[in-house]
This record gives sequence, structure tokens and C-alpha cells, in this order.
Amino acid sequence: MGSDLDTLFSDAFSRANSTKKKFAPDIQLRLYAYYKQATKGDNFSFNNDDDNLKNAFKFNAWIQLKGMDENEAKENYIELVNSILK
Repeated sequence: MGSDLDTLFSDAFSRANSTKKKFAPDIQLRLYAYYKQATKGDNFSFNNDDDNLKNAFKFNAWIQLKGMDENEAKENYIELVNSILK
């Protein structure tokens, strides 16, 4: 299922990035966190640049998924994209 899941994940990522639909901030944070957990796992890194508050929210959303399996994060990402882009 790994390659099928990877394909579905890649497709969901493409759909989310190419839509003109504006996502609510909480949805954006969830998408970011699932994506980072799916692609980086628990290898957390904090992006400390100009917008520290925004990055702190993003980092916090990601770190809340600590321990989540990368495949589970991909499944959650796909499910969330499918629920908002019907």
C-alpha cells in the first residue's frame, strides 16, 4: 500500500496547492502539520525568520503530532483535503 498511499498523498498535495479556495487558518495549520509529519516525521525543526508568531503556530501544530506514524499522517492529510475539496 505504500506506493498507492504515496500517490494519493502526492495527488492530495497537488490539489490543495493548486486550488483557488482559501482555507481557514485552522485548516491551513492542520494541513501543514500533517504534511510535515508525513514527510519529516518527528524530526522537528523550527523556522526562525521574520514572522515568528506564524512559525510558532505552525511548529506547535506539527509538534502536537509527535509520534504519529508517517503513513497515518499521509492518510489524515488525504482525508482532510478530500473533505474540503469535494
